[in-house]
Amino acid sequence: MANLNKCLLAGNLTRDPEVRYTPKGTAVCDISLAINRMLPPEQEGGERREEVTYVDVTLWGRTAENAGQYLAKGRNVFVDGRLALETWEDKQSGQKRSRLKVVAESWQFLGSKPAQGATPEAPTEAKPADSKRPAPAGKKSKPERDPDLDAEADNDIPF
Repeated sequence: MANLNKCLLAGNLTRDPEVRYTPKGTAVCDISLAINRMLPPEQEGGERREEVTYVDVTLWGRTAENAGQYLAKGRNVFVDGRLALETWEDKQSGQKRSRLKVVAESWQFLGSKPAQGATPEAPTEAKPADSKRPAPAGKKSKPERDPDLDAEADNDIPF
């Protein structure tokens, strides 16, 4: 049976991104997107309603550094990533807690440029610069893996 874990989201940032680093030096950035959906009126002649969904997104490596440098609260972005289940034990109650979040593979600006002086000018897509570098002749390029992403053990899977 085939499996697919892919998320495509477009929305506005609810806060400025903050980049932090793991002990191994890998950049991590958490952002939150507000995604608006217009609902039809409940009755004829009624007003259209708007529903907002908030989604937490985590970015890693160079993608996280680019987000911290170029993104700002209110900016409209497109995020391509995968769903991940985060689990922890609540320190106050001792209960096990969990939530779904998106781990971004890449992101892009949407809409027009911000007003002058709001954020620095950036490329239309934020990806590592050396991802466009061709592989040496005769060698197949292998994507680099983040050791922090590969740290999940089989016993951490909730099913």
